[in-house]
Amino acid sequence: MGEVKLAATGNQTKGRIAYKWIVLSVTTIGALMAAIDSTIVVLGLPMMMESLHADLIEMIWVIMAYILISTVFLLTFGRVADMFGRVRLYNLGFLVFTIGSALCGVSGSAIQLILFRLIQGAGAAMMISNSMAILTEVFPANERGRALGINAITWAAGGVLGPILGGLILTSGNWRWIFFINVPIGLAGTLWGYLVLKEMTKHEKREKFDVWGALTFSMTLISLLMALTLSIQFGWGSPIINGLFVAFALLLLLFFWWERRSEMPVLDFSLFSNRIYSFSVMAATMQSLALFAVNFLIVFYFQGVRGYDPLTAALMLIPFPLVTSVMGPLSGMLSDRIGARVPATIGLILQAAALSWLLQITPTTPYVQIAGGLILMGLGGGMFFSPNTSAVMNASPQQRLGVASATLATMRQAGMVTSFALSLAVAAHALPAQVMMQLFVGTNISLGSQIMQEFVIGMRSAFSVSIVLCLAAAAISVVRGKENRAQQAASHVAGE
Repeated sequence: MGEVKLAATGNQTKGRIAYKWIVLSVTTIGALMAAIDSTIVVLGLPMMMESLHADLIEMIWVIMAYILISTVFLLTFGRVADMFGRVRLYNLGFLVFTIGSALCGVSGSAIQLILFRLIQGAGAAMMISNSMAILTEVFPANERGRALGINAITWAAGGVLGPILGGLILTSGNWRWIFFINVPIGLAGTLWGYLVLKEMTKHEKREKFDVWGALTFSMTLISLLMALTLSIQFGWGSPIINGLFVAFALLLLLFFWWERRSEMPVLDFSLFSNRIYSFSVMAATMQSLALFAVNFLIVFYFQGVRGYDPLTAALMLIPFPLVTSVMGPLSGMLSDRIGARVPATIGLILQAAALSWLLQITPTTPYVQIAGGLILMGLGGGMFFSPNTSAVMNASPQQRLGVASATLATMRQAGMVTSFALSLAVAAHALPAQVMMQLFVGTNISLGSQIMQEFVIGMRSAFSVSIVLCLAAAAISVVRGKENRAQQAASHVAGE
C-alpha cells in the first residue's frame, strides 16, 4: 500500500499523479478488448453457423449467452469486490475473459461455443463491475469526467476497429481469429494489471456475503432476460414467456423482502437515498432503454431493406462512435467544472432530436441523411455518458464503490436487453420469424417491397417510443440536483 498511499510531498505527489494514469491505461485495455469483441462477434455469426453446422437458434445464443451472464453476475461481483478487493477481482476477470476467448476459438460445436461464451461473460462481469470503481478510487471528483471521457474514446475506437478487424479476419476465411485476437490483448492487460494495480481500500473486517440475496437476484434477472430474449423464438404470448414474466415478478418481490431483512445485503439500498446517485442511475437506465434498440433496428434496415452485407452495415454506423469519441472527453472535462446536470441533460435532448431526424427514414433515404442523424446521436451520447457516470461514482461512498458501480452497470445492461427485445418485437411485427432470425445472425437476404415498408413503419414507431424515453431521461437528469465537485475532490484528498 505504500506505493499507493503516498504522502503529499513533491516527488511523491508526482508518483501519485502518475499512478492514476497507469490505472486508466489498464482499464482502457479492458474496455478496448470488450468493445472490439461486441462488434466483431456479430459479424462472424454467418461463418460460424456454416463452419459448426449450427442452426439460427444456436447462433442467437452465441450472442445472448454472453449478454445474459455478463449482466446477471454484475451485482454479485461488485459486492464480492467490496469485500475482498476490487483490483484482485478485476485482474481475475481479465484472465477469465482471455481464457474464455481462447476456448471459444477452439470450439468444435455450437454448444461448446455457447458454453465458452458463458465463461467470457463471467470474466466481462468481473471487469465491468470494477473498472469504474477502480478509476473512482484514484481520480478526484473534479477529474473523473475527463478520465471517463478518455475511457469513452476507447469504447468508440473499439466500435470502429471491430468492423475493420472483423472484415480482415473474415476475408481470410477463419472466424476463430475473431476470438483469438483477444488472447494477446488479454494476456498483456492481465500482466500489466497484476504488475501495476494496487488495492486502495483496506479490507480489514471480513463481512458476510449475502448468498441468498445474490442467488435470488440472479434468478430474478435470469427470468427477466430469458423472457425477453426467448421471445424471438417462442413469441410474446406463449406460455413459456408468460411463465418467465410471472417468475420474474415473484422472485423480485422475494428479493426485496429478503434484502430488507439481511444484515449485509448484496444490494445496498442506502445508495438510493442520495438523490444524485438515484436519479443519475435512473437516467442511465432510461437512456439505454431508449437507444440500444436504435442500433439494432438501423442495422436491420441496412441489411434487410437496403440489401447491404453485415460488414458494410456495421461500417455505416461508424459516424456514431467517431463523434462520441470526440465529445466524450470534452463533456467529461466540462462536467468536472460544472457538474453533470447540464451536459448530460443536453446530451439526452440531442439524442431525442437525432431520433426525430431518423423518423424521416424511408426505404430509399440517402445515406448522407441517415449519417446526419447518427452524428447527432453520437454527439448526444458523448455528452451524456461521461458526465452521468462520473456523477454516479462521485455520489457513491468509498467502501461501496463496487456495488455502486455494479448497480449502475446492471441497470444499464437490463435497459439494453429490454431495448433489444423492443427491436425484436418491432421486427417480428413486420417480418416472418425465420427472416428476422436470419437478419439477426447477419445472413444476406432481400425483403419484398411490402415487407420493407412495414418494417420501416415499425421502426419509426420504435423511434417515437425512444424519443419519449429520451425526454423522460432528460427530465430525470435535470432534477437530479447540483453537484459540488470541488468539495467532493477535497473530501477525496482528505480521505487519503
